Parts: sequence; C-alpha cells; structure tokens
Amino acid sequence: MSTGELLSIEPLELKFPFELIKQISCSLQLGNKTDDHVAFKVKTTNPKKYCVRPNTGIVLPRSTCDIIVTMQAQKEAPPDMQCKDKFLLQSVRAPTGATSKDITADMFNKEVGHVEECKLRVVYVSPRQPPSPVPEGSEEGGSPRGSVSDNGYSSGPETAPVARAHVEVPQEKSAEVMSWSLTLCVVQSYKRFQLSSE
Repeated sequence: MSTGELLSIEPLELKFPFELIKQISCSLQLGNKTDDHVAFKVKTTNPKKYCVRPNTGIVLPRSTCDIIVTMQAQKEAPPDMQCKDKFLLQSVRAPTGATSKDITADMFNKEVGHVEECKLRVVYVSPRQPPSPVPEGSEEGGSPRGSVSDNGYSSGPETAPVARAHVEVPQEKSAEVMSWSLTLCVVQSYKRFQLSSE
C-alpha cells in the first residue's frame, strides 16, 4: 500500500494472470486519507495495451474509489514473462464539491501546485490451474461401483443405464459442470429405477 499524503493505493503492483488471446482485468483501490476532495489521473507507458476505467476522477473525503485496469488480448507472450509497462497515478487536492467534470490537465501540472505521484509496475503471473477432475489413483485398478462400457451404459451392482455426452467446457467451469453432470446422472438413474419398479 502506498503511504502518500493524499491517497492510499492498493496494490502497488498490477498483477495480471497472463493468458494468450484473452482480455484480462485487475483492480486498484484508492483511499482518500484527507478531509478534502482529491482528484486523480492514471497514465500508462503503453496506452494502446491497457484500458483504465475511470482514468480520472474525484475521491470524496475519507472514501474509496475502485479502478479497473484491463489488458487487451495479447497474441504472443513476452520473453521470460517479464513486463516493462508501468502506470503513474497522480493526485492533487481539489476544490470542495468538485466533480469529475471539473478535472483539467492544469490541475496535474507540477509547476502550478503540489502533485503527488505513485508509480505502479505491471507483473504477469501464471493463471491459476483448476484441480484435476479425476482423483489420484482412480484410473488404475478400476472401481468397485461398476464402469461405463463402450455402448454408454453403466455396469455393476444396482445401476441403471447412464447416457453419455461430450461437452467442451472451459477449465475454470469444469468442477461445476462435473458436479451438475453427476447430479443429472443420479437423477436419471433414480427416475429409471422408479419406472422399472412400477
């Protein structure tokens, strides 16, 4: 967290879980440590690569403001996953009652008044990998509860036929989909069991 006189800034490193051909966002929180209105402006060394919303604004006294920084989809990974991009967050005291519409470029001119500046680095991190959907050791030795044969039906004690389907699922949703698939299989088996016992 930054220890500037006007704003607290968290985090000081913008961490992007880098993935090719995917737009990625991270957030930045500004906290006004004063009893005054504080105007801010965010600049970057690579404006075509990033979208900052809002890139200027007013943080009300003793309140916070969230900023979303979005990195545009990248076609190639940088060497060694290193990024030289930087951001500069400038802040100044603003007149009481000021709004975003009152912000001018002159407010951030160091020759006109006191401008606080905080430099933020960009860091690429590896994207989180979801846990494996197959428990360890379940592939070898088989399961005592039966198995699904090539014709799509389950065999084993007290089991009903189970339909199989192949669905392409993004990795981050695979655990949720597996849970729903298992629930659907159980419901279908139960319904077939009810029908066969009538």
